[in-house]
Amino acid sequence: MIRLPRVIGALLLGATLGASGAALQYVFANPLVDAGFLGVSQGASFGAALALVLGGGASALFGSAFGFALLALAMSVTMASRIRFGGAVLRLILSGMAVSAFFSALVALLKYGADPLSTLPEITYWLMGGLSGTSWKTLMVTSPLALLSVATLISLRWRTALLSLDEATASSLGARPRLERSIVLAAAAAGVAAVTAMAGVVAWVGLIVPHLARIALGGEGSPAVPGAAVLGAGFVVLCDAVSRGLFPGELPLGVTTSLIGTAAFFALLASRRVNVERG
Repeated sequence: MIRLPRVIGALLLGATLGASGAALQYVFANPLVDAGFLGVSQGASFGAALALVLGGGASALFGSAFGFALLALAMSVTMASRIRFGGAVLRLILSGMAVSAFFSALVALLKYGADPLSTLPEITYWLMGGLSGTSWKTLMVTSPLALLSVATLISLRWRTALLSLDEATASSLGARPRLERSIVLAAAAAGVAAVTAMAGVVAWVGLIVPHLARIALGGEGSPAVPGAAVLGAGFVVLCDAVSRGLFPGELPLGVTTSLIGTAAFFALLASRRVNVERG
């Protein structure tokens, strides 16, 4: 029972990151996209770092991380609407890159001015991700948002497959690309913001797990999104077990997922099994 909140947190984290990554890769028709491309992870990082610098408690940290994650998404969407060249997908990617860089710079600024003996180690540890602080209280706050996000993405899995096509083709098949893309982006970002506020930045799950799901279940978007949620949940539980058991002290979860994720991604690249193309 002591470890149960942590296990549930790992399942929730993996399912949300996996489903969000799969949906975003189809929306952008790009195999290298995850929530970080929209600035969501970086916004959450800044919000958490700011709360730690100001001395806020766990509730303040969660609220600040979640709020700035959504702010980063809003900034990306607003900036994309002001760009006057390229398609909608290109504009979102360019604006997301700019917002990500902006919040990353703010995090670096906070780390530069943080107390090196107390606050700086806390910020650094949070940015590496981990589930050691997961409790029933944090799950009660995180679970509704994360579960709603995953449920929305799974329910829209058929439409997500159409969004991987060019806009003219998708429209001819009955899709409304602008509206449906906005719904998918909002659902994915809200879920990622919630679990990032709970566990910190856990990299590579949203990038590598969708590829594994497509290989296991086929390339269509409909099975890949729920498949990525299931595989993501299992992947994070496995990585968390490795983090706790590999060394005498606990290894940050984000370090473990990055090590395993990069190795798996390189293997996929070498075997030429990474393939998400716009039809």
